[in-house]
Formats: sequence, C-alpha cells, structure tokens
Amino acid sequence: MVSSALPPDITPSVSPDAPRPPKLLDQVRARLRTKHYSIRTENQYVFWIRRFILFHGKRHPRELGAREVEAFLSDLAVNGRVAASTQNQALSALLFLYREVLEVDLPWLENLTRAKPSQRLPVVLTPAEVRAVLERMEGVYGLMARLLYGTGMRLMECVRLRVKDVDFGRNEIVIRDGKGAKDRVTMLPVALVAPLQDHLARRRVIYEDDLRDGKAEVWLPDALAKKYPHAATEWGWQYVFCSGSHSVDPRSGVVRRHHIDEKLLQRAMKKAVMAARLHKPATPHTLRHSFATHLLEAGHDIRTVQELLGHSDVRTTMIYTHVLNRGGRGVLSPLDRL
Repeated sequence: MVSSALPPDITPSVSPDAPRPPKLLDQVRARLRTKHYSIRTENQYVFWIRRFILFHGKRHPRELGAREVEAFLSDLAVNGRVAASTQNQALSALLFLYREVLEVDLPWLENLTRAKPSQRLPVVLTPAEVRAVLERMEGVYGLMARLLYGTGMRLMECVRLRVKDVDFGRNEIVIRDGKGAKDRVTMLPVALVAPLQDHLARRRVIYEDDLRDGKAEVWLPDALAKKYPHAATEWGWQYVFCSGSHSVDPRSGVVRRHHIDEKLLQRAMKKAVMAARLHKPATPHTLRHSFATHLLEAGHDIRTVQELLGHSDVRTTMIYTHVLNRGGRGVLSPLDRL
C-alpha cells in the first residue's frame, strides 16, 4: 500500500553549503501564484500532482511519461469512478506541472484524449418552488439566495461580491473576475434594494470596528495592494458578505476578515429545500439555472440571457431552452388525442 506521506522531491546533488532548491510542490505553488491562479485552483492542482506521484510510488514526474499519465487517469475513471470533469481537472494539473514547472516539452501529453463530459439537463425549480424555498430562508442567507435567483450570479461570485460593485444609482451589480477571468454587469432587483442597503448599514458597523482595531484589511487581487496601498482598508473593497471572525491568510499569513464561507449558504439552502418538501436536488446553483430558465420563459432574448450569465458561447445558454419544449419537445402525445 502506498504511503500517504508527502513525496520527497528528487533533486541533483548539491554542495552542503548551498541552499537547498525548493521542493517540487513548493515550485508548483510558486508558479501558480506567479500566474495569479486562485487559492482553490492551487489546492486542487497540488492535490492531483501529489496523488499522481504517490500513485507511481513516489517517482519523480521527470521519470514518467505518457504511459504513466494514461494509467493514472484511467485508474481515476475505472477504479475511482470519478466524473469526467474531475478527470479533466487532474489532467489540467498534470499539464500545468509539465509545461509550467518542469518546462518539459511533451507533445504526447497534448494528444491525450480528455474525457467527454456528460450532457445532463440542469435542475430547475418552478417559480412556485423558488418562492417556497426563499420563504424559508431568512437573514444573510436569505438575502444571498435572493441575489442568486434575482441576478443569475454564481455562488462564489455572490460570496466574493465587494461593496464598490453594487451600484444603487443604476440598479446594477458589476461581477468582477467571473469564470474565465471576465467582468460583466447584471441587474440589481428593485425588491432587494432596501434589504441590501440595510445589510450594508450593519456591515459598515463591523467595518468601522475592524478599522478601529487595525484589522480592516481585505485581500486584493493581483498587484492592486502595491498599486493602491490604502485600498485594502477602504470601505469600497470590503466584502458585502463577510465572515463572522478573522482568519489567517494561507498565502501571506496576514490576519484578515475574509468573505463568508459558501458552505454556510449551501447548508441553509439544503434545510430550506427539505422544509419546503421538494424532491429535486436543489442547491444554490439551481437558483442560477432557474433565473435563466424563467427569463427565457418570459420571452427574453437568449443573447441577453447569455450576457447576464457570462457565458462565452450561446450554445451553453441554449441548454435552458429545454423548458420551452415541454413534454417531449412540445409534441402532443397521440394518447391525449383519443
């Protein structure tokens, strides 16, 4: 059985007085941060690279080739029974390792066949079901759930929302650095203007307390902290939905108040779905699916919905048109004609 201990890096022999070169996984982390990958992607890539090394008995990746990569990915599918998206994530991690860290030219890796994801229809709630769920969610989680359904935001886009990106004058929300590192604009529902303003008033009190205690600094993307030294403590850059306590930044070691944990909203949504006695596997992301479907049902143009969702390709948005073809593509069953 393979040990779960961290695999040692295989490095050339050096003089005892020379500084030891960084271990392989530390090199991976450093390269990921240089290219501004998120902390989530960093953790996932390191996880898959470590697992790949352990799978092959802690051999250095330089000693491994196409056969070993294919064996690892096949084992994930056959024995691990992982989804196609999970297998592709593992492959992306290995591609990053060889191309960006080891700087090894591997044309065979480029020709590996990626698993084709299954084409499943999204779970969509009816307006009545959405109402039943939202009526059972209160406080911060209720406000966040209503934002998800009312704007079409992804879960993490809502969680990471900053104060400066909520425009009450234009009834707009600017979503920064969404999927694919793209910005977009979506609507701010009129019904949420007053509740969101009340929430921000309470959030401002927390901010002013943190500012007084010297703990108002928040994480800033890329090099903005250097370009704007005081921005990290300004009100506009604060998270709309903040954590209830301070935590240590895993990269810098700075004590900060981070955004709220998305798992808390997921649990609150699950409880509301159960309380509403719905039998659909609804999650916070289901509210985004419902947002798109209900807009199309109301007759809105699919291109407009595509922009609101932030899809690069309209074919991704077209999956929601399935609800417009009720009951077998809208065809009346011959049984109903009898």
